[in-house]
Amino acid sequence: MRIVIAGGHGQIALRLERLLAARGDEAAGLIRNAGQEADLRAAGAEPVLCDLESASVDEVAEKLRGADAAVFAAGAGPGSGVDRKNTVDRDAAVLFADAAERAGVRRYVVVSSMGADPAHQGDEVFDAYLRAKGEADANVRARAALDWTILRPGMLTDDAGTGLVRLEASTGRGPVPRDDVAAVLAELLETSATAGLTLELVSGSVPVSVAVKSVAGN
Repeated sequence: MRIVIAGGHGQIALRLERLLAARGDEAAGLIRNAGQEADLRAAGAEPVLCDLESASVDEVAEKLRGADAAVFAAGAGPGSGVDRKNTVDRDAAVLFADAAERAGVRRYVVVSSMGADPAHQGDEVFDAYLRAKGEADANVRARAALDWTILRPGMLTDDAGTGLVRLEASTGRGPVPRDDVAAVLAELLETSATAGLTLELVSGSVPVSVAVKSVAGN
C-alpha cells in the first residue's frame, strides 16, 4: 500500500512511517520544512514538501493521487496559539479530507484527541484545541466518500510501547505510549472494517492486532 501522512515529521507519524516501511508499505510524509527530509528518509518514508496552511485543495490532491490511504497526523503542536489550532488542527484536517476525496483516496484515518468536541467549553488554548479537533472530526464523519476511522488517543507518552492497549468507543481517560498509537494506526490501515468508527485508545491488556480485530467485529 501507498500511504500519505499529513504531518509527516510528527512524533507519531515518524513511528508510523518506520512500521509501514518495515512491513513493505510505501509511506510518504507531507512536511513543510525541507530540513526535515533526512529524518523521513531515515524512517523509510518519502518526504513530500507541502504546507497545508497555504496549499490549495488541488495541490494537496496531487500529492495524494495514487495513494491507497491517507492519515491526518498533523498538529499545530505545543506552544502554538488559538489561531493555529484552527488553521492546522481544524482547517488543514478539512483541507486534507477534501483533497483525499478529490484524489479518489477513500481510506482515511485521523489522529484526533480524547475529549475532542466542537461544543467543548473553555477559554484556554487547550480548550480551543479540543474544539478544533472536534470540528474537524465532525466534518470527516459527515463524508460518505471517505472510509474514515477516527482514533482518539489518551495522554501521549514517550514510554516504550508494550503492544497492549484498550481500544473502544469509550475507554475513559488514561495514558498511552506514542509507540502503541503508531502500532494501532498501522493495524487500522489494514483493517477496512473499522471504517465509520470513532475509537478511543489507552494502554491496556489486549494485543494491538486483537484489539483492532475486536472493534472491527472480526
